[in-house]
Amino acid sequence: MSGQHDRPESEQDVSEQDGSEQDASERDASEQDGSEQGSADASGQTEDAAGEPDTDTAMAELKAIADENYDKYLRAAAELENVRKRATRDVENAHKFALERFCSELLAVKDSLEMGLAAADKADAQSLLEGKKATLKLLTATMERFGVVELNPEGVPFDPQEHEAMTMQPSADVEPGSVLTVFQKGYALNGRLLRPARVVVASDPAEKASDGDAEE
Repeated sequence: MSGQHDRPESEQDVSEQDGSEQDASERDASEQDGSEQGSADASGQTEDAAGEPDTDTAMAELKAIADENYDKYLRAAAELENVRKRATRDVENAHKFALERFCSELLAVKDSLEMGLAAADKADAQSLLEGKKATLKLLTATMERFGVVELNPEGVPFDPQEHEAMTMQPSADVEPGSVLTVFQKGYALNGRLLRPARVVVASDPAEKASDGDAEE
């Protein structure tokens, strides 16, 4: 009798033991799944955090770039202003001192004139004439060095671009339409007319004769 009662109890114990082990296994599996899920969630959160840009850092980098570009702009603007001022100063100096070299050359002519006047009381007429000729030669040479050319068109065809006709006069000495007499010489600077030569233009003597016959 006792043996029969012991076996069912043993089977019941085994069954309870199996149930306990199964529950423990299920709890372990559930806990393991929960841990894995938690790890996955934590990993996902870490990845999301790493993937999102750091707004403050990005803004700081952009501000640094903007400050650097603004500094470059200020430097470029200052340099441009300096260039403009230098150019303005150079133009002003060019206007003020454009004739510096020419005036320096003219000083020799002035000195020659002053020396002639100082010696006028003790010099004779011939000496004064020679002094004036020398001074004129010096002045002419100075003007030629600076591109000033004398226009003395006597005997050449009349050119309205360089000559100014004061009157016309019949002449058999030169061709009609040519310059007969120069009242005042002209001058040109490097090909640009400074002053036209004032001249008398020759006309055909036959025209004068015909006009006289017509009047008679």
